[in-house]
Amino acid sequence: MDISCIILAGGKSLRLGHDKITEKVGNKTLLEKVISRIDSLCKDIVIVTAEERSFAESGDNPKIKTVSDIFPGRGSLGGIYTGLVKSESFYNLVIAADMPFLNRDLVAYMTEVAEGFDFVIPRIGSYFEPLHSIYSKNCVPPIETMIKNNRRIIIELFDFVKVRYVEAEEIDRFDPEHMSFFNINTMEDLELARKIDDGAKD
Repeated sequence: MDISCIILAGGKSLRLGHDKITEKVGNKTLLEKVISRIDSLCKDIVIVTAEERSFAESGDNPKIKTVSDIFPGRGSLGGIYTGLVKSESFYNLVIAADMPFLNRDLVAYMTEVAEGFDFVIPRIGSYFEPLHSIYSKNCVPPIETMIKNNRRIIIELFDFVKVRYVEAEEIDRFDPEHMSFFNINTMEDLELARKIDDGAKD
C-alpha cells in the first residue's frame, strides 16, 4: 500500500521554551530522527508547520515538502487536516516531530491493517495515540467540520469515520516498551531521550 507520512512540526514547544525539533539526540536533530525512521516506509513526506519556514533537515530529499497550516492556530487537528489536504496519498501516517524512537515494524504493521478503515490508532488501555496513527483522505470532510465548529479533540473523529484500534497486545509484538510513543515536552524528556539513544549504541 502506498502511504505518505505527515509530520506535525508546528508546535510552540511552550514547556521546553524553544523550538524543540532542532534539538539533537545523538548526532541528529529530532526532526532528522523522525525522518530517518519513516523515510523508507513512506512514498512522500509532508512536514506541516504553523507558519512558512524551511528545515535544513529536508536537505535535497525529493520526497519531502513543507506546508503551512490552512487553519492557523487550530492545534494538532488543524495540522492533520492540512497534511491530509496536501498529501497525494489516500492513506497517511501522522506523527509528531518529537518522537525519536518510532518503530518501523509497528508502523509497517499498522499500514498492513489499514485497508478498509479511515483511522488506525494505537490504544493502550484508556489511552490513545492520535499522533502516531494512520488517517485516510475520508477524514478530511469531518475534520473540516470539526474545525469550523471549534472542536479540537482528535478522538472525537471516532464518531464520523471507520476506526481500527491497534491494541496493546498487537503493539507489544513490535514495541513491548512502547518507546514509539515517547515524545519530548521538557528538558528532562530531552535528556532521557539522549541517554536512551546513547544506550542503544552501546
